[in-house]
Amino acid sequence: MFWKVFLTCFCWLLINTVKPVETTLCSQKNLGGDSFVCVCNSDYCDTVEPNGNPGKNFFNRYQSSKHGHRLNYTAIPFEKNATTDNIFYINISVTYQSILGFGGAFTDAAGINILSLPVDVQEKLIQSYYSPDGIEYTIGRIPMASCDFSTHPYSYDDSPMDFSLSNFSLAMEDLKYKIPIIQKALSISSREISIFGSPWSAPAWMKTNNNMTGRGSLIGQPGGKYFKTWANYFIKFLDAYKSHNISLWGLTAQNEPTDGEIYKFPFQAMGWTAEMQRDFIIQDLGPALHSNGYQDIQLMIMDDQRLVLPEWTSVVLTSEKAIKYIQGVGLHWYYDFVTPASVLDIFHAKFPSTFLLSTEACVGSMPWQRKVILGSWDRAEKYCHSMIEDLNHWVTGWTDWNIALDMQGGPNWVSNFVDSPIIVNADKSEFYKQPMFYALGHFSKFVLPGSKRVDIKPNGISSLELAAFILPDSSKVVVVLNRSDKEEIFSINDPAVGFINAEIPAHAIQTYIWWNN
Repeated sequence: MFWKVFLTCFCWLLINTVKPVETTLCSQKNLGGDSFVCVCNSDYCDTVEPNGNPGKNFFNRYQSSKHGHRLNYTAIPFEKNATTDNIFYINISVTYQSILGFGGAFTDAAGINILSLPVDVQEKLIQSYYSPDGIEYTIGRIPMASCDFSTHPYSYDDSPMDFSLSNFSLAMEDLKYKIPIIQKALSISSREISIFGSPWSAPAWMKTNNNMTGRGSLIGQPGGKYFKTWANYFIKFLDAYKSHNISLWGLTAQNEPTDGEIYKFPFQAMGWTAEMQRDFIIQDLGPALHSNGYQDIQLMIMDDQRLVLPEWTSVVLTSEKAIKYIQGVGLHWYYDFVTPASVLDIFHAKFPSTFLLSTEACVGSMPWQRKVILGSWDRAEKYCHSMIEDLNHWVTGWTDWNIALDMQGGPNWVSNFVDSPIIVNADKSEFYKQPMFYALGHFSKFVLPGSKRVDIKPNGISSLELAAFILPDSSKVVVVLNRSDKEEIFSINDPAVGFINAEIPAHAIQTYIWWNN
C-alpha cells in the first residue's frame, strides 16, 4: 500500500512540475483591477499545453479566470469518493448531437490586421488559432466578396447584364487578405478545418434597388435568369477557391436575409423571404450544386437570428423538394436574449436530421456598447455562457466573427466596429489575446469534431453551467463555467474512473479531460 501511495504521489509531482515548463505563459498587460490581455510580439507569445493522456488515475484540468489564469494546465488524481454533496453525474450512455467544431471568420478586416504585423508576429497570430500549441480552430467562415468588414463594397462581377458571368473573378481582397491566411492556417493545423462561405449581397446590377446596400432583393423570381445567374455565382466562387487548393465544406444561402428587408440598411445585404429562399434552393442553387460536382457541400439556410428560426424553418424544411439539398441551419447570436433556447429544442424535435450551427457572434455590436474593451472578462463569460447554452440545446458548434481586428474594432467601411478575441496594435507590432480568446479555446482545443454531447446532471441545484462530451478516442470532456462572485466546490462522478473533486474560482472557466485507462 505504501508503494502504491508513493508512486501515485511521485507521478502527480512529476506531471505537475515538468509539463508546465513546456508551455509559454501569458505575458500580461494590466489594464487596471483584474483586467488584462496577453501580449504577443516578436519576442514572446503564450502557448497552450497540448492535451495528452496524463496516465492512469489522473485527469487534466485547464483553467482560465478573471483573476489571472489563461488556460493554465494541471494534472490531478481521481479519488474514490466525493468530498462534497454538490455532485454532477456524467452518463455517456445518453448521447445527443455530434459536434462539428469551433472557429472564426476570415474577413478582409482580419487579413488587413494580420498583414499589418511583422512576418514573425503574423506567424504567431495564426499559430495561436490553428497550431497544436494554440486553441486549434476547426471551422472557418469566408464572406463571399465584401461585407461591412471590408474597406469598400465590391462583388466578383460588377459588369452589368453579364448573365454568363464571363467577367467573374476573385477580388484583390481574396488574393491578398483571405486566401493566404487560410492557406497558412490549413498548413499548420494538425486537424481538418471545415470552411464555409456566406454571401452578403449579389452584384448591384442583379438587385431590385441596383445597390449592394439598403432594401433590395434579386430581380425576378426563383427559376428566372437572375436567380440562375446568382446560383452560378456560388459555383464560380467554389471553383475559384478550389483553384487555390481551398475546398469548402459548406455554404449558407444568404447572410442575414432579413437585413435586406430593412429600409436604408447601411451595409451589404440582400432581402429574402423564407418562401423565396426555399424556391431558390429547389429551382436554382440546389440543382446547380449537384450538377457541378458540389453535391456534398453542406448547405445551410437562414444564417440569421434565433428569433426567426420557428417561422423560417417551418416554411423551408417542410418542403420535401428543398430538404434534399439542405443539411443545416445557421444561427446568429445577437438577439438570443429575446428568444429562449427552448426554441432550439423544439426545432430539433421537429427536424432531427438537420443540424444547427452557430455561424456568427461578436460583442460590441449594439449601439449602447463600447466597441473594443481590452481585457473584458465579462465578454469572455458571455461567450462561454452562450456556447454552453447552445451546445446543451442541440447546436453542433460555434463560429466567432472576425479572427482579428484593430484597436478601434475595424476596419469597417460603415464604422460598424465590434470586438474580437484578438486585437492588433500595428503601431507597436504586437497583438493582444482577449479573455474571449481563451473562452473559445476551452471548447475548440478540446471538443473535437466528431465528439458527442453526453448527459450530465447535478444531484441538486447549482449555479455552475456545464456541458459534457465523449470524444472520438473515447476520452471525456466537461467544460464548467462559474459566473458567480464566489468559489464553488463540486465533484464530477464518472463510474468508470471515480470522482473529480474540484473547486472553481469565482468568475472562472475550467475544462476537464480524462481517459478510462
